[in-house]
Amino acid sequence: MKASLSLVVVIAKQMRVYQWVKNILLFVPLALAHRLTDAHALLMCVLGFVAFSCAASAVYITNDLIDIEHDRAHPRKRDRPLAAGLITVPAAILLAVTLLFVASYIAIAFMPSACIFWLGFYAVVTTVYSLLLKRLVLVDVIALAGLYSLRMAAGGAAAEIAVSPWLLGFSLFLFMSLAFLKRYTELLDTIERDGRTVSGRGYHAGDADFVLVAGASLGFVAVLVFTLYVNGPQVQSLYTRPYLMWLIAPCLVYWLSSLWLTAHRGGMHDDPIVFAARDTSSWAVGAAIAVIAIAASM
Repeated sequence: MKASLSLVVVIAKQMRVYQWVKNILLFVPLALAHRLTDAHALLMCVLGFVAFSCAASAVYITNDLIDIEHDRAHPRKRDRPLAAGLITVPAAILLAVTLLFVASYIAIAFMPSACIFWLGFYAVVTTVYSLLLKRLVLVDVIALAGLYSLRMAAGGAAAEIAVSPWLLGFSLFLFMSLAFLKRYTELLDTIERDGRTVSGRGYHAGDADFVLVAGASLGFVAVLVFTLYVNGPQVQSLYTRPYLMWLIAPCLVYWLSSLWLTAHRGGMHDDPIVFAARDTSSWAVGAAIAVIAIAASM
């Protein structure tokens, strides 16, 4: 029993199940359209979540296969199952193929054609990212941000909801900020180990100040886009008290500032999204934003 449990833990770790939290973004268009009680749309988003999660895990495994030597030289990534030798290369390949098959079956059998397109596009872009884009300075940040925004577009397609250009603009700037935050954390780790370049990336230790300024600035641009959206007709029609939505702006400023301050102090996880999912302050900000949105709707 213990051996089989250990195997399940190793497989889950290799699949990076904790990264599935990112696919909650598929539900954002549904929530913003106030259609969470629409059973069919909700089911489609759930199926989309499963399909994207399986596809993402397949890509993570592929990425680990490609980066196995870089990961073995990294102080934390060397503990990943492939790099640590806890799972063999053939077993990892079989697992990736199985997950890709499951994702494809769910998409083709149940999802709208537009969502199938976004899933396929996601798989292609993430694969190209693993092979090439993540090694290109600045291009990697734009690609990462695009993949997050793509999830929202896929969620809208699954629920057959038109995604607002304001939402896509906001998410693009926000996730570029978080992508820079990820690179900044890697740079600080490199500097701490007296390294000159980030392993497997195109960034140098001297880029840290630029990455800090660019990333923080893009986060505040995202807040600016949100405030412009609050003034728009869509908010006026969706919310009974739209003026309350202005209170979300300082929440976002606090949250982004807190993340960047934590990173600057060396306390950030390799992945800011995963850090936020485990961070009590982020949960508190999320709860405050939810309460404000509900109050604005009543």
